[in-house]
Amino acid sequence: MVKNKTLTIKGAQITIISNNSNQEYISLTDIARSQLQEVVIIKWLSLKSTIEYLGEWESLYNPDFNYTEFGTIKNEAGSNNYIK
Repeated sequence: MVKNKTLTIKGAQITIISNNSNQEYISLTDIARSQLQEVVIIKWLSLKSTIEYLGEWESLYNPDFNYTEFGTIKNEAGSNNYIK
């Protein structure tokens, strides 16, 4: 069973998700949003290194990972006109 809880840090709500094996995950999106709004997230997701990291994570933990579509996204990442 997945459980969510939140922390309030300097007025910002940060989500913490716990799974069945008692591992906890902190929402990086909530942390980034609390700092510099959504601009940080947009820029972070546009970096080639971020896309490569997410691809590695997905290939390890997602049995339904779409390698073909990821290849297209990875090739476009880092270009001046790439925004996802």
